[in-house]
Amino acid sequence: MLDFLISPAYAQGAQAAGPSIMPTLIMVGLFFVFMYFMIIRPQMKRQKEHRQLLESLEKGNEVVTQGGIAGKVRDLGENFIAIEVADGVLIKVQKQSVSSVVPKGTLETL
Repeated sequence: MLDFLISPAYAQGAQAAGPSIMPTLIMVGLFFVFMYFMIIRPQMKRQKEHRQLLESLEKGNEVVTQGGIAGKVRDLGENFIAIEVADGVLIKVQKQSVSSVVPKGTLETL
């Protein structure tokens, strides 16, 4: 049962079949299943949620970028958006840098 951890001792003269490779293959398979459910699947879920967030952006949304810049979306392009960070101050950032959309009125309380 635990042959993959401790190699069995055989008497001299006995014909041993040798260690089996199956336990090693099972352990490698379990490792990949573990990696899929703990790393790959959650990352794919986060990417899907971020893509949906970017597709739902509209003019007037209040957003926060990955750099911590908060402002209102004033113009949407295919790859860039214009964010108003103060009265009359617009900055252009990549659309991918938007990390979250905050509820309307959040920025006015600051």
